[in-house]
Amino acid sequence: MKIHEFQAKELFRKSGIPVPRGEAAFSVEEAQRAAAALGNFPVVIKAQIHAGGRGKGGGVKLAANAEEVKQLASSILGMTLVTHQTGPEGRLVKKLLVEEGLPIEKELYLSVLPDRGAAKIVFMASEAGGMDIEEVAAKTPEKLIKVFIDPLIGMKGYHANELAFGLNLSGDLAKQFSAMAMKLYRLCVDYDCSLVEINPLILTKDGRVIALDAKINFDDNALYRHKDILEYRDLDEEDPFEVEASKFELNYIRMPGGNIGNMVNGAGLAMATMDIIQQAGAAPANFLDVGGGASAEQVENGFRIILADPSVKGVLINIFGGILRCDRLANGVVEAANKVGIKVPVVIRMEGTNVEEGRRILNESGLNLITAKDVSDAAQKIAAIVKA
Repeated sequence: MKIHEFQAKELFRKSGIPVPRGEAAFSVEEAQRAAAALGNFPVVIKAQIHAGGRGKGGGVKLAANAEEVKQLASSILGMTLVTHQTGPEGRLVKKLLVEEGLPIEKELYLSVLPDRGAAKIVFMASEAGGMDIEEVAAKTPEKLIKVFIDPLIGMKGYHANELAFGLNLSGDLAKQFSAMAMKLYRLCVDYDCSLVEINPLILTKDGRVIALDAKINFDDNALYRHKDILEYRDLDEEDPFEVEASKFELNYIRMPGGNIGNMVNGAGLAMATMDIIQQAGAAPANFLDVGGGASAEQVENGFRIILADPSVKGVLINIFGGILRCDRLANGVVEAANKVGIKVPVVIRMEGTNVEEGRRILNESGLNLITAKDVSDAAQKIAAIVKA
């Protein structure tokens, strides 16, 4: 789960991590009041969306006076902000963060996240702050520092010192940075974060280390432990199809530009199915893993969500019956089809537990469904139909 910058900074403050003074605003009037409360200019007006690259897209502006606050807040609120992370469709800006402007001496990059391959927590830091870290890693990998921490031992002073040394910090700045890094690690572990990122982390001209930006992502599977974090969820920032799927505990991700809806049981099989669809000359419109133990109701709702997507021109159902029996899948498909109607071709490939019963249910349903003998045959059939 993602949250907004102003929400991440609330958690930073609770953890003792220095951030600029500021507050969220949901209207031009609130932005003006927030700027007046700061007492000094310039102030920064920042669009709040779940995507990076806001500054490059025109979503971060500096206001030198009260009139500019009004003008900039009016122009940013309600704009469709397009960045490299939003895609060409962009995101509608409904919230702002109004913050004090700070005298920046230097910009750094700092993040902490789990590294599943190493089974450790990794800090990544760079003196090339304010840039896309992917670009830094690709073009100047020597500027990216990595420090790995065994979660069974925890972060120690020497880890923080290694980071500070790698960033060429010394004296009081190194002490401030090390204290911040220790708190950042604690926040990441305590809240089951999948990413905590500060870009940029700034050194000010008056000798302070401050998180000018804040990004936090949480592990969805651990949210049951953090009911307070669930309150931060902003459904306006999520795809409505994905929000609907989450109500039924379905693993659904919409893929703009695709034309073939998919229903598969098992993440690995779903990925392979998407690859085969692509190879057949079509494009997957979604990832949908109904899971091994899906009920007929979950199958029904998954099928309904797929069919509700106007970009879907055909549906491929690829099920290997194990815990999810083929007859249960068939009942779910029939129920969904009877309720919402099928207006696009549907190709089904089933194998495994109760496959004959599943095929019987589908054959006797009266639905116009196309069966396939294997995954490759299914992908070729659905791609050929859509092309035609």
